[in-house]
Amino acid sequence: MATDEVDEAVEQWKIRNLIEKLSCCRGNGTSMITLLIPPKSQVSYWSRLLTDEYGTASNIKSRVNRLSVLSAITSTQHKLKEFKQIPPNGLCVYCGTIVTDQGKDKKVTFAFEPFKPMAAKLYHCDSKFTVEPLKNLLESDATYGYIIMDGNGTLWGTLSGNVKNVLHSISVELPKKHRRGGQSSVRFARLRVEARHNYVRKVAEASTQQFISGDKVLVAGIILAGSAGLKDELRKSDLFDNRLKKIVLQSIDVSYGGQNGFNQAIQLSQETLRDVKYVKEKKMLTRYMAEVAQDTGKYCFGVDHTLRAFDMGAIDILIVWDNLTITRYKVKNPTTGEEEYLHLNKEQIKNETNFKDKRTGVTLDIVSKKNLLEWITENYKTKQAKLSIVTDRSQQGSQFVKGFGGIGGILRYQISLEEDSFDEMDDKDDFWI
Repeated sequence: MATDEVDEAVEQWKIRNLIEKLSCCRGNGTSMITLLIPPKSQVSYWSRLLTDEYGTASNIKSRVNRLSVLSAITSTQHKLKEFKQIPPNGLCVYCGTIVTDQGKDKKVTFAFEPFKPMAAKLYHCDSKFTVEPLKNLLESDATYGYIIMDGNGTLWGTLSGNVKNVLHSISVELPKKHRRGGQSSVRFARLRVEARHNYVRKVAEASTQQFISGDKVLVAGIILAGSAGLKDELRKSDLFDNRLKKIVLQSIDVSYGGQNGFNQAIQLSQETLRDVKYVKEKKMLTRYMAEVAQDTGKYCFGVDHTLRAFDMGAIDILIVWDNLTITRYKVKNPTTGEEEYLHLNKEQIKNETNFKDKRTGVTLDIVSKKNLLEWITENYKTKQAKLSIVTDRSQQGSQFVKGFGGIGGILRYQISLEEDSFDEMDDKDDFWI
C-alpha cells in the first residue's frame, strides 16, 4: 500500500474528526467566524475583507456582542498574517469564542490547509461554525455499479469507498436446456431463446433505471458478473444502454448469484477497483489475519502490546478502527513526580481506581488527555510506520474490532511482548473498543 494512499485516508479521518469537533462548538451571539479561502487567492484581498467587516461590526448596538465579534475578527486577522501566501490547496480558518460544557467562555482558533484543493469561498459570522463545505472534501470516492446476473435472477448494487449497497434484485425462472418428453425440440428451443431475450431486455431496462437519472450516469464504472453467458449477452445486446456499455470495466465469472455473488465480484474486481477503500481495507485485514493464522509472530493486537511495539519502532503497518473510543491520559504522581500514560475506554474512565497508583494508592494528577486515534494520526510517522484506518463494515473489519480490540499491527520483525500475557485479551472487559 503506497504511502500517499494511506495518507489520504488519514487526512480524510482528520477532516471527519474536525467536522465533529467544530459541529459541537457553540458561542454566545455571533462571535464565531468561518473563513474558507480557495487556492490561488491573494492574502491582501482577504485582509481587506476582514478590515471592512471590522468596520461594519463596530456599528453593532449590543456592547457584549460587538466586542465578541470584533475580538473574533481581530484573532482571524492575526492568524491570517501568519501566511505570506495562500497554500496550494487553500486555507480554512475557524475562530471564535465558544461556551464550554462548564459554561465558561473559551477562545479557539483552527487554521489548516486541506489535503486537496478546496472550491469553497466563504466568510461567515454566526453563533456556530459552518462545516458543510468541509464535507465536500470527503466526497472523493467514486461509486461503481455491479450487475450480478445468472439464470436464477439479477442483483444490482453499488460500491463507494468501503460502503456497499444493494439497490434492487429480481428472480427469474428460465427454461432448462433439456426439454421434457412430448415437446417439439424446435418449439422448445424457440421458447427458450425468447425467454432469455425477455430476461436480458428486463435486466437492461432495470439497469438504466438503477444507474441513470435523467441524462446523468450515476456510477463511474460498471462490473458485470455472473455464472453463465447471460452477462455477456447483456453486454452485447442493443437493449443495453450505450452510456452504460461505455463504462463497463470488467466482466467476471462468479460461482454464486445474489449477495454471495456480489461479495465475490467485489473481491475478484480488486485490481480493477484498486482505488476503492473497501477493497484496500479488506486486503489489508486479510493480510493481517493471515499473519495471525500462520502464527508468524510478526503481529500484535490490543492497546498495550501495540503501543509497546510502536515505541520500539517494530511496527510496519499500524491498523486502527476508525471509531476507536480510547483516551490517552498523561498522568503524574504528585508524590514522586513520575509521569506515565494511561489508555482507557469509556467504562474504565468511570472507575476512579484507574487514576490511582497501583502500588501506593495515591491519586494521580491528570496532566493532559487526547483521543488515542487522534494522537496516532499525529505521531505514526515518527516511527516510520504506515497507518491503515479501517471500519467494521466488512466481515474482516468486524472480526478485527470484536476479536482483536480494533487496534493492532503487522511487525517488521519478531519481538517479545511477554510482559503482559495475550491471555488477558480473552477477558471481554479488556477489549479496547
